[in-house]
Amino acid sequence: MKLLIYSALFSLGVSTLSFSQEAVEKPSPPAGNAIVGDYYGADVSKASEVKAISVEKLEKELESSKKAENIAVKGMVTDVCEKRGCWLTIKTEDGSPFFVKMKDYAFFVPTALKGKNVVLEGNAEKKITSVEELQHYAKDAKKTKAEIDSITSPKEEIRFLANGIKVVN
Repeated sequence: MKLLIYSALFSLGVSTLSFSQEAVEKPSPPAGNAIVGDYYGADVSKASEVKAISVEKLEKELESSKKAENIAVKGMVTDVCEKRGCWLTIKTEDGSPFFVKMKDYAFFVPTALKGKNVVLEGNAEKKITSVEELQHYAKDAKKTKAEIDSITSPKEEIRFLANGIKVVN
């Protein structure tokens, strides 16, 4: 009888420990050098690389419609989320950031992507970003407290939701 009770307690203890494990969030962006040909998320096809448009051309397209789906955009990465690699910004001609998030947070990018040319595949839309969200992204980018506190009004900007990102030359 004692053997049965000890076996039951042992089984209960092992199953409790097995199911009590928490999913641990990655504390930093993935490692990698972001060399030409590397891709993150879905692979970007050669056809998409060829038909990719500039950020400026996308801005013109979004003047007439608020959304562009299944579009490929080419540009240079200016910033990457230092915390997890969960967003990036692309350089525009007028210096305003073009913000890119990964669809469903299904993938992240290394900080080595800064300064690299990439082709993004996904959906773009004009959106008003709240002060809280802008401050959150500034905090992720490790901006100073003064820079974060200076964000006091929402901002209309183009947001891109990427299915895949590929490093190109």
